[in-house]
Amino acid sequence: MVDLATALAVRGVDVLTFNFLYSEERRKVPDRTPLLESCYRAVVTTACSHPPFAGNKVFIGGKSMGGRMATHLAAEDDAIAGRLSGVVVLGYPLHPPGKPEQLRIEHLPRIRVPVLIVQGERDPFGSPEELRPHFARLGTLATIHAIAGGDHSLAVRGRTEKPDLPALVASWMAQHL
Repeated sequence: MVDLATALAVRGVDVLTFNFLYSEERRKVPDRTPLLESCYRAVVTTACSHPPFAGNKVFIGGKSMGGRMATHLAAEDDAIAGRLSGVVVLGYPLHPPGKPEQLRIEHLPRIRVPVLIVQGERDPFGSPEELRPHFARLGTLATIHAIAGGDHSLAVRGRTEKPDLPALVASWMAQHL
């Protein structure tokens, strides 16, 4: 995420990164969803009250669980007090590996902003094909970009070059400003 944030900043996008509290405290087990949402909401709310974010369009996102928490915030009634312009998720964790019956989708129909999901075709947390029917409910608000041969980290076995995620994300964000 830091590499993506840096590449977006080079393209003129103001970016803020943060770690959840459990990560800062070097705990291996993530906090429960309400605490993760609260932390994320506090970061976004604080950032939106300070330059350079004050008054600007805001996109939120993250990798895996961080991206899922971003979709939770986007599904809230206030969607960060109406400031949210979109969500970018790298590797949406649709279900735990090997447990496709444990879907993490109940909040998705409440999302009212554009969502970009970049998903590896070999992602054990859910392939792009597994995601499509659940995000289809959002209609044109949802874009799923599949990384051919990519895993949950979007890495592709046997290839040293990586997809140009900053260009993909920046281009998508520009479409939704």
